[in-house]
Amino acid sequence: MKDHLRQEGKFTYLEKGEGTPIVILHGLMGGLSNFDGVTSYFPENGYKVLIPELPLYSMSLLKTSVGTFAKYLKEFIDFKGYEKVILLGNSLGGHIALLATKMFPETVEALVITGSSGLYENAMGESYPRRGDYEFIKKKAEAVFYDPKVATKEIVDEVYETVSDRNKLVKTLAIAKSAIRHNMAKDLPKMQTPTCVIWGKNDSVTPPEVAEDFQRLLPDADLYWIDKCGHAAMMEHPEEFNQILHDWLKGRDI
Repeated sequence: MKDHLRQEGKFTYLEKGEGTPIVILHGLMGGLSNFDGVTSYFPENGYKVLIPELPLYSMSLLKTSVGTFAKYLKEFIDFKGYEKVILLGNSLGGHIALLATKMFPETVEALVITGSSGLYENAMGESYPRRGDYEFIKKKAEAVFYDPKVATKEIVDEVYETVSDRNKLVKTLAIAKSAIRHNMAKDLPKMQTPTCVIWGKNDSVTPPEVAEDFQRLLPDADLYWIDKCGHAAMMEHPEEFNQILHDWLKGRDI
C-alpha cells in the first residue's frame, strides 16, 4: 500500500491506475488501507483511484470542520488538474463528499456514498467517551461491522491510539459536532448529481433508514443493499461493493 503514497505540496495521497479519476474519502477512523478492495479493482478496469489523506488532526481546532475538509478536497482536485471526478466516501468521508458536491457541483460527475453521515449523526458524537479502556474500544470497533472479526487488532489499535491521544480526541469531537451542524436534509433535494448509495443492511452506525432517506431526498439516486454487512461495505464485502459500483458506473456511462 505504502508504495503508492505520494507527497506533493501539502497533499499526501495514494494514486493508482489510469482513466476517469475516482477520489476516495475515508472516515474518521478509516485508514487508507480500508479501501484495498476498491484500489485493487478499479485501476484494472479503466479508472484512476486517488485517496488523499484528509488533514483531520492537523488543522487548527477552529478550522476542524466538514466544510474545511470539503474545501481541502476541492484544492486537491484542482491541484491534480481534474475538471471532473467521481467522489466515493464512507462515513464522515461520505459527508465530506456530499458537502463538496453541494459546494462544487460542476466538479463532481458522480457521487458514491456508503454508511455516510450527513443526515443522521447519532453514533459519531457518543462513540468515544472512554479513553484508555481497550476492551470498550474493541467492542465499539467490532460494532461497526456485521462480522466482528473484520475489526482486526490493527484496526482496534488505530482507534485506540486515536482516542488515547488528547489532541486527536478533541479534534474527533469537534468534527463530530461539525457533522451534526452540517445536516444536509435541506440541501439534498437541490443536488442533481447522479448518486450511487451502497449500504450495509446491518449498519448500526448509520441504520438502513438513513440510506432510504438519502435515496428519497436526492433527485437522482439509486440505492443498493449489501446483506450481512455493517457500516463499511467496501471493507466487509469488497467484491460485491465493487461489482455494484462498476455496474452502476457502466449503466450511467461514467
